[in-house]
Amino acid sequence: MQRPCFRTVGLLLAGMLLLPTALAAGFTPADYLRIQNVSDPVFAPDGNSLAYSVGEIDPERDEESSDLWTVPLSGGTPQRLTRTAHNEWQPVYAPDGASLYFLCDAGPDGVTQVWQMSLGDGKVGAVTRFPQGVDDFAVSPIDGQLAVIVTDAAPGVGGKPPVHPRPIVTTRFQFKEDITGYLDDRRKHLYLVDGNNGESIALTRGPYDHYLPSFSPDGKTIAFVTKRGKDPDRHLNWDIYTVEARAGGIEKQITKDPGTDLDPYWETRPAWSPDGRKIAYVRSLGGKWIYYAPWQLAVVDLDSGREWQPALKDQFSIKPVWLQDSRHLVTLVEYPQAMYAAKVDTESGYGELLTIGDRFDYGLAVNRRDEVVVNCSTPMMPFELQRPIGKGQTTALTHHNDWLREHTLVKPESIWFKSRDGAEIEGLVMKPRGYVKGRRYPTIVRIHGGPVYQFSREFMPDWQAYANAGFLVVAVNPRGSSGRGFDFARAIYADWGNKDVQDVLAGVDHVVVQGWADPQRLGLGGWSYGSILTNYVIASDPRFKAAVSGAGVSNSLAAYGYDQYAREYELELGTPWKNREAYERVSYPFLQADRISTPTLFQCAELDYNVPCHGAMQMYQALRSLEVPTQLVIYPGQNHGLTIPSYWVDRLQRNIDWYRRYLIPEQSP
Repeated sequence: MQRPCFRTVGLLLAGMLLLPTALAAGFTPADYLRIQNVSDPVFAPDGNSLAYSVGEIDPERDEESSDLWTVPLSGGTPQRLTRTAHNEWQPVYAPDGASLYFLCDAGPDGVTQVWQMSLGDGKVGAVTRFPQGVDDFAVSPIDGQLAVIVTDAAPGVGGKPPVHPRPIVTTRFQFKEDITGYLDDRRKHLYLVDGNNGESIALTRGPYDHYLPSFSPDGKTIAFVTKRGKDPDRHLNWDIYTVEARAGGIEKQITKDPGTDLDPYWETRPAWSPDGRKIAYVRSLGGKWIYYAPWQLAVVDLDSGREWQPALKDQFSIKPVWLQDSRHLVTLVEYPQAMYAAKVDTESGYGELLTIGDRFDYGLAVNRRDEVVVNCSTPMMPFELQRPIGKGQTTALTHHNDWLREHTLVKPESIWFKSRDGAEIEGLVMKPRGYVKGRRYPTIVRIHGGPVYQFSREFMPDWQAYANAGFLVVAVNPRGSSGRGFDFARAIYADWGNKDVQDVLAGVDHVVVQGWADPQRLGLGGWSYGSILTNYVIASDPRFKAAVSGAGVSNSLAAYGYDQYAREYELELGTPWKNREAYERVSYPFLQADRISTPTLFQCAELDYNVPCHGAMQMYQALRSLEVPTQLVIYPGQNHGLTIPSYWVDRLQRNIDWYRRYLIPEQSP
């Protein structure tokens, strides 16, 4: 099937904040604490309003907590439904619209359960009562039944608790996972819960994990995602299964593609068509291509078993939702520097963009009248709910971050340039607040994680803070990034630190030639793969005067078996004992650390199993041995993504101070 032709309908301007006066203050690290994070939009059954969650920072408790809100689709003032020190998120309406189910961690020891709120009198109470808590849930569209995902309880020891923790014992191939910790034989299983009395029935068993439950329109069947086989830890062949929503319900495998169907990471549920005859989902090639192959829209016919991709070939797509005719659906699709909502005809493959312009849509909700709401961020606005109204235009439904009108923000500009081998590369440039044409500025090159990810036209608080501090911000999407198809992403497969380094350096050359960047005051930095690539760059080019490398690793031989990616290492590089040269090739920043002269600030999170602290520690130790200026910052008790608000501010301020020290010494504190 040919790639569909998307109809372009003009430049989207709606939803952008008006620029304040030139005298208004710029964005500072402390402003990070004022951002409200909108997510989880869901329509009420009558389609006239939506519930959603908003994350806010409590500076006194140094924590972020989310509350539930509601807003009319026709517009109006959003109303807060909860105001607690706990987290309430993932709202789902009861079929009659009289109450709202949601996840809440208000239980003992912060255990998460499904709760229910009456929208009439506001009464709230827990519905589930699993001692180990609930990971995810779905609500039957017919009755009060819930499908919930629960991790097996830890084996009880009985009597008095031991003085010291019990030994950790595992035989699993993947034996650790960020946030979860060490993995044993416990698995995530699907339960059917009576919403009236909380009674539960186990629907799945066995040495497999189950995710993303989704009820059929008649409530009789639940779709879910799982990996099966002799050792699920060793492969990425996720498939969709169904099970009857009753005790002893029969299980059935629905998708049989050897690739990856609905990796739980992207929180894309199996989407039942309203007539109950098809399921929409997203899939990738998986296998050796792991995350390099883009997630692409797919449909399976439940009667015939036929699986097909109706549109969006070679384009990253997530979160499809059916329209009422069971033929068309709305999905989110990625383009260079953007994510848009698109309407797709699953029979003809024709697609139409519902949103366009400078934006990054991530959340999506559709009501029974086929009206759409997206959760959108723009370069000047954090995520807010918007309603597409035709011809690419949208109208704003929420304004939780209107306080940004008090600030002078800076809008990024697109850049395109050629890399050393002639490849076309794109990126974004954010000029300093108060930029003066013809003046060169100290420059920070930001490098994204992933590696299969991209910088998009969304609100970037760290960029705003850097621009306010007087830096030119350059963000390159090198080969390995998403947004430009499979071939562009896989160009760095098993060859990290080669073409992507060339692309980053070409971006630096471009902004120097343009007269924006001061070639004597260049810095760079990133987190996760952004840190890994930072290390590659400073080991390849000595011109950078400052670097910040957070949560990275440069010794892949030491990373194998120490982080959570043994499966991915073997799929891409092979095993160290059979492919030592491959591991040494991609480990050159550590093995050739004596090539680095750039003063580098290393950061890591103490409990990170994704990219553990030992990666930053080894590079810090190497530069300390070589007497290159360096510093190591460890954030206590944190996983790969920092969750303590004061740590967000601390990290950003430390970055600014480090760059000032070496790029603007006269402004250094």
